[in-house]
Amino acid sequence: MDFALSEEQQLVAASLREFAARELRPNYAHWDRTGEFPATAWRKMGEVGLLGLRVPSDYGGQEFDCVTAGLAIEEAARGDFNCCYGILNASFAGDLLGKHASGTVRREWLPGMAAGEKVLCVCLTEPHCGSDAASITTRAVRKGDRYVISGEKSAITLLMAGHAGIVFAKTDPAAGSRGVSAFLVPFDLPGISKSPYADMGARGIVRGSLFLDNVEVPAENLIGPENGAFSRVMQTFEYTRALIGLMCIGAAQATLEETIDYTKNRKAFGQPVTKNQGVSFPVAEWHTRLTMARWHCYRTLWLRDQGLPHNAEAAMCKGFIPELCMGAIQDCLVLHGHYGYTQDFPVEQRLRDVAGQLIADGTPQIQKLIIARDLFGRDYV
Repeated sequence: MDFALSEEQQLVAASLREFAARELRPNYAHWDRTGEFPATAWRKMGEVGLLGLRVPSDYGGQEFDCVTAGLAIEEAARGDFNCCYGILNASFAGDLLGKHASGTVRREWLPGMAAGEKVLCVCLTEPHCGSDAASITTRAVRKGDRYVISGEKSAITLLMAGHAGIVFAKTDPAAGSRGVSAFLVPFDLPGISKSPYADMGARGIVRGSLFLDNVEVPAENLIGPENGAFSRVMQTFEYTRALIGLMCIGAAQATLEETIDYTKNRKAFGQPVTKNQGVSFPVAEWHTRLTMARWHCYRTLWLRDQGLPHNAEAAMCKGFIPELCMGAIQDCLVLHGHYGYTQDFPVEQRLRDVAGQLIADGTPQIQKLIIARDLFGRDYV
């Protein structure tokens, strides 16, 4: 067993930590207060390669291994949690389009996405089905050399700033999950409309609902074979769930380090409050839990890099780590005293931002179901 990072991976992590502190962290609160999309940060992330981590090198990407992508998203989260959604979406799209899209789609969209000039969204969830993704009702009908798509998609990250979406639709409704196809749908087409959300956190990712009314796309915008999208998106979730765990850890670790500095300089009864075990012990406990969680995420990504099964491991990353990180941030908020409840410190914002990851890419209940199926077998759960 070798737990060492390569020299290249160490250099990537160090350079991105410095980038996150210099370019991302200073504006973290701004996007929350204004609800604006961080367009300037997107371009800067594109310049340093954060949006091309999983994009093939032929299309402007870095084509890094999964462990290195995990290092990148954890470091970015220490600066601005909102910007991690760009890395997450770009990694999903880079994997999916890079492997299964037509040459035309790859040439038109991947270089711009990797450069931070184009924003791609993942459009899977619908109002009546989140966890039961196979029950989507959005319909795509083949008509000659085009597909006509109609339906509604909800909870779409980056929608209001998006230029296109990977839209999942039924091409064979009678086939259930085996009748789902994916399409690259530009958002400037006739029949497209959007509606924004007012979220409690992660406001800079400008989520919303997408409405498609007889939207026509060329047949070459089909991603992979017709009726073959569901298994591919589930396999991609195995990857992004580990990334979600690491972005939550990055936010929690940054909060923990800020809390250490704050409490070392805070005095009560004539001495630093860290002299009290009620202050120092919770910090020690959360550092321990975050360290264990971090190594599990990297092991999951290593398994993916080796082509080994990691479905249950990815579910553990997603099902338990966001909640764990919320607990760490909440305790840090308390250790800041009443200041932690104000907007003078980033603690309260991180608590709200990380909360969204309890739901994304499958709720904790769904992740427990995946783990239980792995332990007992599908016939027994």
